[in-house]
Amino acid sequence: MKRFTGFVAFLICLLSCSGNTVSENDFIRVDGKNLVTPDGNTFLIKGTNLGCWLNPEGYMFGFGLASSARLIDEMFCELVGPDRTAEFWKRFKDNYITKADIEFIASCGANTIRIPFNYRLFTDEDYMGLTAGQDGFERIDAVVEWCREYGLYVILDMHDAPGGQTGDNIDDSYGYPWLFESAKSQELFYDIWTRIAEHYRNETVILGYELMNEPIAPYFENMDELNDRFIPICREAAARIREVDPNHIIILGAPQWNTNFKPVTDWTFDSNLMLTCHRYGGEAGPDGIRDYIEFRDRTGLPMYMGEIGHNTFEWQETYSRTMQENNIGYTFWPYKKRDIECMRAFDVPDNWDDLIVAFAQSDRQDFAKIRQARPDQDAAWEAMCRFTENIRFENCHTLDGYVQSMLLK
Repeated sequence: MKRFTGFVAFLICLLSCSGNTVSENDFIRVDGKNLVTPDGNTFLIKGTNLGCWLNPEGYMFGFGLASSARLIDEMFCELVGPDRTAEFWKRFKDNYITKADIEFIASCGANTIRIPFNYRLFTDEDYMGLTAGQDGFERIDAVVEWCREYGLYVILDMHDAPGGQTGDNIDDSYGYPWLFESAKSQELFYDIWTRIAEHYRNETVILGYELMNEPIAPYFENMDELNDRFIPICREAAARIREVDPNHIIILGAPQWNTNFKPVTDWTFDSNLMLTCHRYGGEAGPDGIRDYIEFRDRTGLPMYMGEIGHNTFEWQETYSRTMQENNIGYTFWPYKKRDIECMRAFDVPDNWDDLIVAFAQSDRQDFAKIRQARPDQDAAWEAMCRFTENIRFENCHTLDGYVQSMLLK
């Protein structure tokens, strides 16, 4: 009997030391129209997006035609071959975001970063140089640890969903939001979010899960029909997440670039829900976000501006002040890119535009034209390697006016 009692005590001790010691009070949570920290203080999101790092977008490289991750990868393979392309992506992921970047973001006064990611990082599909054993958890885990050290929260944003949720370059899709018509894509969508939620269920650095970015572009004749399918899919995704993770905030956007909340007809399917919107232009004062404020007040839920930027410093400062005065948190887009319009900018190699951009913009619709357009492969590879060095934190420069316009401090 004594041995049995001792064994039970040992099991209890083992379970209590297993890391499963967090409670709902350890997480940022929704309280009416506010976010509240574990110590009971109101929390206003202020930060930036790690755009391009885990979901490359062509314009950040200077590309036009090669506008999404899939098209960029295809272009690089045509330019220097698949082996060198895989090496490029590894160096890119290693160098684009490092601990030094997270330390800098925190030093500017930010309290949150949003991590846009491609769903393929959690599959065995070809993506950014890997064909199996994708490194999504490895990459995000590293950032989570750095954010823990420097006091930042993390929002996980599925920027590119299975099948595509937008139907444009931003979701790395095939030009249509197949997610809303494909049961197979929907199941993969639910499965990935379930695995992410299970992995991070006890991680208090994670603020919440943004189910999908900017669903359903406004280009489609059946847009209203697609809009009607949006909430049921989000409701099911939230239910799957709650099977393994009862604590993290579910973040719900809106169709048509996260601007049209009319199709958001149900916001009661989860008790820990936050809304998210986007805006890049328009009136910088309260009238510019009047529709967001009114929808926030009607629902009684927090509203968060997930993306803002690409404007004059004066406009961005006015807009930041407007959001703060109206209790709308925000993360600027993006943290880092070439040349301008970010917190940390990098210079491209001298021959980047002449070699890489020119090839990306060339007519490559058949193999003869690919061969004709391809520059010297070794020269192109050298430029690509220099690019991956230029993006390192120590080789970038701060755009002070941009940082000041964010009103982080």
